[in-house]
Amino acid sequence: MVRNIYFESYGCPSNRSDLEIMLSCLRDAGFKLTSDIGSADVVLINTCVVKKPTEDRMLNRLRYFKSLGKPVIVAGCLPKVDLQAVRSVLGEGFVALDPQSIDKVVYAVEKVRTSGETLIFSEEPPVKPDLNKFRLNPVVEVVQVAEGCVGACTYCCVRFARGRLRSFPLESILRRIEKAVKEGVKEVWLTAQDLGAYGLDLGLELTDLLEGIRGIEGDFFVRLGMINPIWFRRILDKLEKAIKNDERIFRFLHIPVQSGDDKVLRDMNRGYTAGEFKSIVTHLRENIPSLSISTDVICGFPSETEEAFKRTLKLIEDVKPDFLNVSRFFPRPGTPLWKEKTLPHKIVKERSKALTELHRKLSYERNRSWVGWEGEILVDEKGKDRSWVGRNFAYKPIVVQSDDELLGETLRVKVVDARSTYLKARIVG
Repeated sequence: MVRNIYFESYGCPSNRSDLEIMLSCLRDAGFKLTSDIGSADVVLINTCVVKKPTEDRMLNRLRYFKSLGKPVIVAGCLPKVDLQAVRSVLGEGFVALDPQSIDKVVYAVEKVRTSGETLIFSEEPPVKPDLNKFRLNPVVEVVQVAEGCVGACTYCCVRFARGRLRSFPLESILRRIEKAVKEGVKEVWLTAQDLGAYGLDLGLELTDLLEGIRGIEGDFFVRLGMINPIWFRRILDKLEKAIKNDERIFRFLHIPVQSGDDKVLRDMNRGYTAGEFKSIVTHLRENIPSLSISTDVICGFPSETEEAFKRTLKLIEDVKPDFLNVSRFFPRPGTPLWKEKTLPHKIVKERSKALTELHRKLSYERNRSWVGWEGEILVDEKGKDRSWVGRNFAYKPIVVQSDDELLGETLRVKVVDARSTYLKARIVG
């Protein structure tokens, strides 16, 4: 009899939200969740496949689980994007769930001990905000507001797993947030494959959702997820107003640029120019003081010349993002670039290193400007040893030292030092 479920999860906030829904389904069905793989009757792995190194890591974990003789449920994006890779490791003895089938995880457990392969793939996702969740961090509620996207980026395989855009009803999202706040949540993450596209299929906009959230009573903050530059054309002024009108929205925006070269952006099918991205950031920073900007860059795209990369370096130097995620290009299954010839590994590695070093310098300079700042932070994460990580109104990670249990506490602190990736502070009240 299956009793103990061991789980691992990787990837984006949407994956984290999916996991919390699956864990709630399992607990409600009477299964015990365990962190001891030795005592587990079944392994649940919630996979990510956005990058080749990530997929390789997923497959290595599957090899390890197989070596233990544990029945495996493979959830997340991997089985939908590269089912053959899963089969090559596990043979026919596994169950696969796609992101649209997370509410069927109990059925997956029932099937996992039968012989052969079981695929549980659905055409449409359930209304995820309506489903119960087992919150991994009692302070943070991850609310997936939509499934899928409307884009067709030439390098991306996630759309094959998540499908076309399906925005969840506004009322369901607001009910989920209101319930979470009543349960003690202090930080709400709004997430989607592209948050800026929310409501396109419902005749709504992201700002309609933010206006609804504004009416929810409670002491909590809202973190906005990734918004691609293309959607700022329709919501820029209204989004700026929404952020200004609700102090509970973190002054933080994740706007992925991917490249500073317009030809590369066209080859990526991104739908905007580097100049448009820069104009958006400039406008937002001029009108929202102390706004933190996060962006993403892909190094080594097949058509990225040396001059194109220099334009990316120049853009990052001009924009000075607070956070930067640097990825190396890898062809992904099913995409137009799957069989495309890639740039030499050495060149891609050198470009990635140069971009990372530039950002480390720029982010340190921006963080130094916060030294001496005094204000409130919400502690949303346990750090190493005696440390705790909190966020201020600009979503800056601020580390404090204390022997006390501080998760979920609001503290008054003074920033005393800066690093390239975080600030250090002392508690003053």
